[in-house]
Amino acid sequence: MNTKFWLKLSLLNLCIVTAIGVLMRFKIGFEFPYFDQKHLQHSHSHFAFVGWISHTLMVLMINYLQTKIDDFRGNKYRKIIIANLICSYGMLVFFIIEGYGLYSIFFETAAIFVAYYFGYQFIKDLKLLDDDLLAKNWFKAAILFNIMSSVGTFYLAYLMTTKNFIQDLYLSSVYYYLHFQYNGWFFFACMGLFFGLLNLRKSEHPFYETTFKLFAIACIPAYLLSMLWVDLPLWLYVITVLAALIQVFVWFKFLLVLWKTRKKLLKNYSNLLRYILLFVGLALSIKLLLQLGSTIPIVSKLVFGFRPIVIAYLHLILLAIITLFLLFYIYTNQLFFISKKIKNGILLFSIGVILNELVLAIQGVASFSYTIIPYVNEILFGASIILLLGIVLTAYFSFKEVKQ
Repeated sequence: MNTKFWLKLSLLNLCIVTAIGVLMRFKIGFEFPYFDQKHLQHSHSHFAFVGWISHTLMVLMINYLQTKIDDFRGNKYRKIIIANLICSYGMLVFFIIEGYGLYSIFFETAAIFVAYYFGYQFIKDLKLLDDDLLAKNWFKAAILFNIMSSVGTFYLAYLMTTKNFIQDLYLSSVYYYLHFQYNGWFFFACMGLFFGLLNLRKSEHPFYETTFKLFAIACIPAYLLSMLWVDLPLWLYVITVLAALIQVFVWFKFLLVLWKTRKKLLKNYSNLLRYILLFVGLALSIKLLLQLGSTIPIVSKLVFGFRPIVIAYLHLILLAIITLFLLFYIYTNQLFFISKKIKNGILLFSIGVILNELVLAIQGVASFSYTIIPYVNEILFGASIILLLGIVLTAYFSFKEVKQ
């Protein structure tokens, strides 16, 4: 399989995701009557999930198998990747045109069945991997969580079809889907890639396998962290707090073990990629601590009551953790040669991510006291421009390097 070709489409898709983000920010900050904001939002999020992240994860996971299995035929995944891209471009266009309509729902549903088939084929091929490789279990769990997430989508479709619109059921379906995408499919696939990059094995340290087991066990009840705005029974609340505590403990213990066993880990990367990896690790640490903090009843009521906090949290995962990690992985593996111009593009994009998160966080905290931050929409529009410029430069010079 021609990994570089499919990753070129990944970078192009990330440019499109960012461009729609710029358009949405422009509509908020300035008068722009064209396009429905809600339709743009659906197009932006669905294309980011399927066209950028899921597409890239599939390509990188297949590439991992190619590097580990002799005579592995990656070309059998070609039709799956093409089908996934067709679905993602269908959602991109039709969500903008009609919002939730016949064609957009068709492509969304088709993307789910494409993911099912990819999962079936990939789990079959995972059996060819050495059982001592820890990436194997992370990938398997990622596939299963991706399938689980689709239950939320189908239940949402049922609610809309029957016109049985109950706010709590609607929100719980949305959060169910988001949780098992963000904290299941995306997170476990990225951890699989990271474990694969370091070639970590069960035999190297017992806690590496424990890390996977505890994260996998905690992932299911951790869904309730998104449901703290509902009055949960005490026993469910206790399980939720335990899930958040387990994830925090396991993550920091894992970092400690990794530091002890791989002391020269960061020396293997260039300065820029080293700082990106450290930033991703910091962002993930903050995310897990925020989850734990949200179990405090007063905090959870504040968090779920203010939209800027929710947006900041979602972008923390999507941009600061998942997107930056995927860029780190692509260039660390030299799937594209990283030149100085590409480094400048990645650096600019990273600055945009940090600026976007800082402004959203300040806006969120200020909203607690109903304080209005002057020119906040204009500043966020500026941050989105920086993000777009950064990724366009990165993609342009990456394509140029491939041609050369």
